[in-house]
Amino acid sequence: MFSTLNVVLPIFALILVGWLARKLKILGENALAELNRFVVYLALPALLFDIIANAKWGDLAQPRFIMAFSLGMICVFFFTIFIQIRRTRHLADAAIDALNAGYANTGFIGFPLALVFLGHESLAPTLIATILTVCVVFGVGIVLIETGLQGEVRRRIIFARVAKSLICNPLLFSPAIAMIIPLSGVSVPGSINVFLKLLGGAASPCALIALGLFLAGQPTRKAQNQNATVAMLVILKLLVQPLITWWAATYLFALSPLLIHTSVLMAALPTGTGPFMLAEFYRREAGTTSQCILISTIISLFTLSIYLYLIGV
Repeated sequence: MFSTLNVVLPIFALILVGWLARKLKILGENALAELNRFVVYLALPALLFDIIANAKWGDLAQPRFIMAFSLGMICVFFFTIFIQIRRTRHLADAAIDALNAGYANTGFIGFPLALVFLGHESLAPTLIATILTVCVVFGVGIVLIETGLQGEVRRRIIFARVAKSLICNPLLFSPAIAMIIPLSGVSVPGSINVFLKLLGGAASPCALIALGLFLAGQPTRKAQNQNATVAMLVILKLLVQPLITWWAATYLFALSPLLIHTSVLMAALPTGTGPFMLAEFYRREAGTTSQCILISTIISLFTLSIYLYLIGV
């Protein structure tokens, strides 16, 4: 548990820094919106570009791992969409809830955990899980949010507006452009690589500080229905997704022990900061998302430790 705590503790520290900065009035009321815009328009696109542009596609050619991890992620994502739409939740909010249930914190927690407990051989499948999470399911979430926000107009106009929004969205066109680099066989120049890593490296820390800023302005008491929603999403994230992934990796695709453990470990990670960034960026209610990130991160300290104990590492 102490090894897991060493990886998770910096996350709480960054959230606390944001919370204290707001409470002590070091950062003002506009800091949250401006910090989030920096992440969405600059830092996160640089991070996504860096991940895709520097990926070695030979190491990523593991279709059975891709299908096993994707199955768990897709199942909880669309199950959440279905449940929330049945509850008359707006499609944009349902999509953010679905990301809360299926968007694992693979980048900030996944890589150090995989390296410490599973070794260097687990880093390639961890990168696959990261790409699937921060590019694919994140992109699907953005498409659904944009569709929901344009839902009151005619279908042809919806398609045109959504297409325009997606083309102009840096979180989608950045990784799309980056795919040209590995496919063409060229490499990113050293100076540009350093630039991308410096700018992209600010994405997760700034998002966590923004989360702390948001939590500092939240009322102490939470609505009963919000508590129930948070509980459902945390259970889907920390229990249901890893269970589906374990079943798929073990029985459906018969992966090696290393790939099974890596896929389940990635699926069992707490909710990442991506959903919170989108909730703030699109001005949707972010209280549920912030609680999901905070609570799932706290509980994952125990659930991840239990899983690592069960597999004997």
